[in-house]
Amino acid sequence: MAKVLMKGAEALAQAAISGGCRYFFGYPITPQNEVPEYMAAHLPEVGGVYVQGESEVASINMVLGAASTGAQVMTSSSSPGISLMSEGLSYLAANEYPAVVLNVMRGGPGLGGILPAQGDYGQATRGGGNGDYHLMVLAPSDLQEAVDLIQKSWDYAFKYMNPVMVIADGFMGQMMEPVEIKERKAEKGDWQKWAVGCFRERGNKRTVFHSLFLAAEPLEEHNKKLMKKYAEMQKEAMCEEYMLDDAEVVIASFGTTARIAKTAIMHLRAEGLKVGLIRPITVYPFPYENFKKLPSTVRHILDVEMNWGQMIDDVKLATECKYPVSFYGRCGGFAPSVEEIEDEVRKLFA
Repeated sequence: MAKVLMKGAEALAQAAISGGCRYFFGYPITPQNEVPEYMAAHLPEVGGVYVQGESEVASINMVLGAASTGAQVMTSSSSPGISLMSEGLSYLAANEYPAVVLNVMRGGPGLGGILPAQGDYGQATRGGGNGDYHLMVLAPSDLQEAVDLIQKSWDYAFKYMNPVMVIADGFMGQMMEPVEIKERKAEKGDWQKWAVGCFRERGNKRTVFHSLFLAAEPLEEHNKKLMKKYAEMQKEAMCEEYMLDDAEVVIASFGTTARIAKTAIMHLRAEGLKVGLIRPITVYPFPYENFKKLPSTVRHILDVEMNWGQMIDDVKLATECKYPVSFYGRCGGFAPSVEEIEDEVRKLFA
């Protein structure tokens, strides 16, 4: 299949459709408006359903209902919109429903601005809603990877019976790149054995989902079950390692910022500075094992993000404080430039 030049948000929407998504419920918010626009135009062409809810709160609850039936369902939003969806995300995780959520991040806090940022890392990886729950969170670095991960997300969602979030940013949503989008079927497993409405497959037994436990003992048991599942997710941790073999300074970064860091590393290597990159692809589960196995040549880690340092705690935990970890970041719609990253690295070699 030939690659096609597409705008990021539209490519992600088409990837979802080609990956089997047939239900989308959402509400417009910049900089991801092209996702619901594309879904509205093209989902009906394949027999799918697009509904614009009256709000983000309504939309995530529509996702909740559709997910309970075993449908491949998706929503997308941007930062403050995801905040409004947080209660529904907690309900999805508590009920163990598979669904995919795309967050095209913008600057904050509050309404912030409409320009790109990575300020939702903490919200995504620590859970924005109530209780002890986690989403699986994927952080692509380029548009082709984003397309592939959107499609793969439903495999994880149905495997672990849990919502999966893909975090991109406004750059990725608005840029244009050539992408290859394949037709793909999700690995949904025996969804008819649990989905609402599939009475025949269960001998006409009714499925009832709920997340309310008035007694302490069953609620604790339910949480233990969820924690066991989240521990099992750790085997799905993914990470890119770039020019690490002899690196003395390692840049830790994710998403678009890691892509910028790669260019800086190439320039610094040309100067004779031994610099490498470690990039979490899954930010939950975080690839702790990859960080623990950094080469013995490493003497410093520079965490670079498009926020004020939200991943740095995970980097420190992953390395067990074996190395000094410093931070450089920009926010408000600015991304760390290649030159800025190079300057920060040079200081560490001075």
